[in-house]
Amino acid sequence: MSAPAADARTVIQLIDAGAKQLTEAGVAFGHGTDNAFDEAAWLVLWQLRLPLDELDAVADRPVSFADQARVDALIASRILTRKPAAYLTKEAWLQGVPFYVDERAIVPRSFIAELLIDGSIDYWLGEHTRQVLDLCTGNGSLAVLAAMTYPDIRIDAADLSTSALEVAAINVTRHALDARITLLKSDGLKDVRGPYDLILCNPPYVNAQSMSTLPAEYRAEPELALAGGNDGMDFIRSLLHDAPAAMNERGVLVLEIGNERAYFEAAFPLLEVVWLETSAGEDQVLLVTREALAGLEST
Repeated sequence: MSAPAADARTVIQLIDAGAKQLTEAGVAFGHGTDNAFDEAAWLVLWQLRLPLDELDAVADRPVSFADQARVDALIASRILTRKPAAYLTKEAWLQGVPFYVDERAIVPRSFIAELLIDGSIDYWLGEHTRQVLDLCTGNGSLAVLAAMTYPDIRIDAADLSTSALEVAAINVTRHALDARITLLKSDGLKDVRGPYDLILCNPPYVNAQSMSTLPAEYRAEPELALAGGNDGMDFIRSLLHDAPAAMNERGVLVLEIGNERAYFEAAFPLLEVVWLETSAGEDQVLLVTREALAGLEST
């Protein structure tokens, strides 16, 4: 076998070159990676159909000129379109689990996924936890992860967007969970079934000022899944008002609010919540009991 041409690039050289291009182009990250190298590695390995978690094993492998051209085209598309990499590859990962995604749904990245997998909310659950709702399900990733984590529960996965539910259906079927996850179209809690023992919700919560300055990668996502009104709390106000009627007596709500803790506390100063620790800190996700929510209504 003849040696590769002198100017043939290896996998790691393609990744390094791609990272340099992404950095120089000023693309924004946050849809599965948080830096240029990891983003380039994802795109290069995906395009070469190599395992995404085995870079060391293939780093020095020479790449054919035809494959180099395909990698270069994908990196160029990432820069030109400013679409998140997940929309280009049609796949994203959450806690190591693969999910299909496209422009009909937000790219999955909820910190609630961490809490499901590491058992952080198990203290508030138990044998009574049977009926679960994943509200604002998007591509269905949290519903799928909850079903994988708790094999005895049944889950309703609800979203206002019919298009997002079409994507969720792909993932529910992909992970063979059609018998345990029911997809529902619902504006908030209006058309869900309940009552629920656990509600998971990663809602639209980005405040208006932040929406106006989002990078193009985030504007490529459905605005419906992001925009939360002037202070980011529009959907959440309705949710907290309606939630007690949709919950069992021992029910709990796990709610992601991103970087909006100050706005949340300003909107609900008397609500007793538990802030849950994630890889992003203790101000991204909270847990609130039905009892606390019912008390809020009576104040």
